[in-house]
Amino acid sequence: MGIIPIISLVIFITVLSSYLLLTSRGRFLLKSLVTKIKRQEWKFKYSKPNYLRSKFSRTITIAAIILVAVIAGNTVSIGVTAPSLISLKSVSVPEPDNLGNFVKDKTAAIKLGKTLFWDMQVGSDGQTSCASCHFHAGADNRSKNQISPGLLRINADGTVNPDTVFNIGGAPNYQLKPGDFPFHKLSDPNNPNTVVSDRNDVSSSQGVFNSKFVNVVPGSAEDEVKTEPDPVFNVGGTNVRRVQLRNTPTVINSAFNFRNFWDGRAQNIFNGVNPFGLRDPNASVVKAESPNQLQFVKIRLNNSSLASQALGPPLSSFELSADGRTFLEIGDKFGRVDNNKPFSNLPLINPLIDPASVFRSVDKLPGDLPQIGNSKSFSTLVQNALSIRGTKLPRVLGQKLSRLRPLGKQIVHPQDSVLGANSRYPLPGLKDKTYDQLIKDAFKSEWWNSNQLIQVDAEGKRTFVNSADNSSKTKEYTQLEYNFSLFFGLAIQLYESTLIANDTPFDRFLEGNTTALTKQQQLGQQLFQGKALCIGCHVGSELTAASVSSVAKDGRIKRAPIGARPAEDNGFFNIGVRPVTDDPGLGGSDPVQNNPLSEARLAQLGKFQLLLGENPPVLNPPLNSSETVSANGAFKAPGLRNVELTAPYFHNGGQATLEQVVDFYNRGGDFGVLPPLNLSPEEKQQLVAFLKGLTDDRVRYEKAPFDHPQLFVPNGHPGNEKFVTDDGTGKATDSFLEIPAVGRYGGSAIRNFLK
Repeated sequence: MGIIPIISLVIFITVLSSYLLLTSRGRFLLKSLVTKIKRQEWKFKYSKPNYLRSKFSRTITIAAIILVAVIAGNTVSIGVTAPSLISLKSVSVPEPDNLGNFVKDKTAAIKLGKTLFWDMQVGSDGQTSCASCHFHAGADNRSKNQISPGLLRINADGTVNPDTVFNIGGAPNYQLKPGDFPFHKLSDPNNPNTVVSDRNDVSSSQGVFNSKFVNVVPGSAEDEVKTEPDPVFNVGGTNVRRVQLRNTPTVINSAFNFRNFWDGRAQNIFNGVNPFGLRDPNASVVKAESPNQLQFVKIRLNNSSLASQALGPPLSSFELSADGRTFLEIGDKFGRVDNNKPFSNLPLINPLIDPASVFRSVDKLPGDLPQIGNSKSFSTLVQNALSIRGTKLPRVLGQKLSRLRPLGKQIVHPQDSVLGANSRYPLPGLKDKTYDQLIKDAFKSEWWNSNQLIQVDAEGKRTFVNSADNSSKTKEYTQLEYNFSLFFGLAIQLYESTLIANDTPFDRFLEGNTTALTKQQQLGQQLFQGKALCIGCHVGSELTAASVSSVAKDGRIKRAPIGARPAEDNGFFNIGVRPVTDDPGLGGSDPVQNNPLSEARLAQLGKFQLLLGENPPVLNPPLNSSETVSANGAFKAPGLRNVELTAPYFHNGGQATLEQVVDFYNRGGDFGVLPPLNLSPEEKQQLVAFLKGLTDDRVRYEKAPFDHPQLFVPNGHPGNEKFVTDDGTGKATDSFLEIPAVGRYGGSAIRNFLK
């Protein structure tokens, strides 16, 4: 063998060793390899022939990984390290490229968005706002009446099987305690096989009572509603506030997400009507070519998943809307259901689940777990309930708010960074007398300035008219009211896009301040980017693979770097928090046309371009229609800044502390998906210390842009899980927690969950 081949071989082995041992991705591959080998040895039960076969399998697996690395074109060199990061201050906040076609004054739109986000008058009860679940570091730290049972549970064959039993506390209105966590308890936190108890409840956020919408009362923050008995959220037959089905993520830094919600259903393209983008082919708004010439138009704004997300809660009878659990009647507050059949004729399937939160099946793909859903009629019910024709708009919400003083029930700090100049302090509300004027200040006139009305009849037919006909069979809306969803979504997106936490010790360290992180935190950072494998999902400056920049770099779908390299949606992972039958997450479907939420599955079905507006990425090897896609039980990887302040953790809220989260990853998850990390107690402490170095003190002390108006949030009900007081209408008496108004200079440090 000549000297050149020998030198080449030595260099190759050295480079490969450096790649596998010194890079985060290499260590991730090597760790996965070791885990796979261990599992193979267990399967072969150590008999001599099978042990030899196992050794042979090891060789083949190593060769395969080397081949994959070479084919993938990974650039490796001697001494290579993990990819360098830059401060989040250097990353631009994504924004739609055609925003100027809609927004006239961005500053005015941000003002409108902050007002709408915090205004308690938006909710049916006149007490619930978007901020009611996002007031604490952009998330929710309440701990009483914050448990929901496993309502998203399905059977192994995919049929709906909601669990209505409260395993934690035994009933709603329970006060959570530190000892309740984690929900999946082990006698040895490092050993996933030492299970003491397992509970599929979810720690989330309380919203509204179960009720049906009757009418908007002009000039009143509270809608006219009819209380309906709640078969799940009640104590002794008295309704309590319902709790949402997944844990509340923070809105801070969510502007960087390519899609939003845990299951990614809030689309990157905003259609002006609902969360579903191009998935809803009939979504349209009304444009005035002149004050007397209206037309329906379809719109699309990219990088607008926050606008899409903003339109979810007003449609949810768990969060903001009096609607009725059965969804058999849609209140005028959020628009009429425009279809060709009376909605009351639709059959009721499984009234225990809110269709706004649960999504139905698609045709089963080969090798996949069957999806949620077992009834065509149930699918029809969901479709009609959630804007199948793009017409279930919050138009009457626009009617309601147009007569109310913005933030009329809340004090606005005179030094509020956005609203202070308009504060009526010490009186509640803003000097602006109407939402109409706020909208007109922010948006271009072609979206609100028309003399004509849009008339909707009982069958859903829409007509432009010059005046109302005073018929009980029709309803008329001004253009501003009809387009209220457009204004609501974009304004809240623009406000939330100001909530960027990028001044953490970690960001200052990346900017060159070597003392910004302690020595312990720096060791934790090395673990984060190395042995602990965190960087596999929490990549880039945004610390999430679900970001706009990550998708731009690596594509909307890609192949996983381990195992059989299944196709997966970029930024969505199944990490084994719960079995996939508890909540299929990304494995579900949208409620518009029953299409998969998974974009990889859309590509398999040939619908990627139609429903997402671009051609699918070309994978290597190419995606085929019969292979298994990684989607069931997958959820969006969250960004991690301020994670110290946003407990409880994961989509089920099942971990209360960062220490519990690190234990979870160290043992390889709870349901056999991740490789174990074998961190020492000291390394665990280092990793937790680093995570605490991701806190922006402006968030901790509520300094601008994280200051806010006064807010009163429902905080459970007087009594406990065994007894509540009926207010005389079948609802439990409320307790409220006051969140005081804070100005641009901030206030006291916010208290964390269960502190």
